[in-house]
Amino acid sequence: MKVVLTNDDGIDAPGLASLELIFQQFSTPVVVAPQEAQSGVGHRVTTHSPIHVRHLKESRFSVGGTPADCTRLALKEYAPDAEWLIAGINPGANLGSDVYQSGTLAAAREAAILGYRSIAISQYIARDRQVDWDVTRFHATKVLNLLLKKGISAGQYWNVNLPHPIDYHSQLEYTFCSLDKNPHRYGYRREADDYYYNGIIHERPRDSGCDVAVCFGGQVSITLLTI
Repeated sequence: MKVVLTNDDGIDAPGLASLELIFQQFSTPVVVAPQEAQSGVGHRVTTHSPIHVRHLKESRFSVGGTPADCTRLALKEYAPDAEWLIAGINPGANLGSDVYQSGTLAAAREAAILGYRSIAISQYIARDRQVDWDVTRFHATKVLNLLLKKGISAGQYWNVNLPHPIDYHSQLEYTFCSLDKNPHRYGYRREADDYYYNGIIHERPRDSGCDVAVCFGGQVSITLLTI
């Protein structure tokens, strides 16, 4: 199975390294990721200026562009025969309205637009906690193996969020759920002419049974999205 891996945190991000370790067990993934962190850029694409690409080694490319650019280059130039594109593993949740600003989701969404199957996967981080990437990889492997075997229609893509904190012994439930439509509660703190974002993800509103509540409640949220 030929798989493209990408992210919005940059070519050297630990979440991407975790994905590579997962897929190197049974294939040689094609890695096409941004040269630098592109978190929160949404679905921006580059069409009026050149995109510089460094071919680091076989099947590994560093792109001076956005996550959606990476998907386009991967599926148009480097791996048009790919069966799946996987974006992540993002350090931090991509739940509810996050999917519209997330570069991780944009990479997966662009693959769906181009007619490919794709998954975005993120690791929620509990307040004042750190990510253990080995543990994340352990649980991500299980849920990815599940979704790679499931059917998916044209124009659809998966959004997965792992709960936190977790360890090797965590018995995680997989919950297929809808996207939470509640807006963030946030504001801005002003200092002279500068404004600073002021919002706490852990306190965001949530509806029971939707992805935010599911993930924050300790389960793996799995949401099927459509372009």
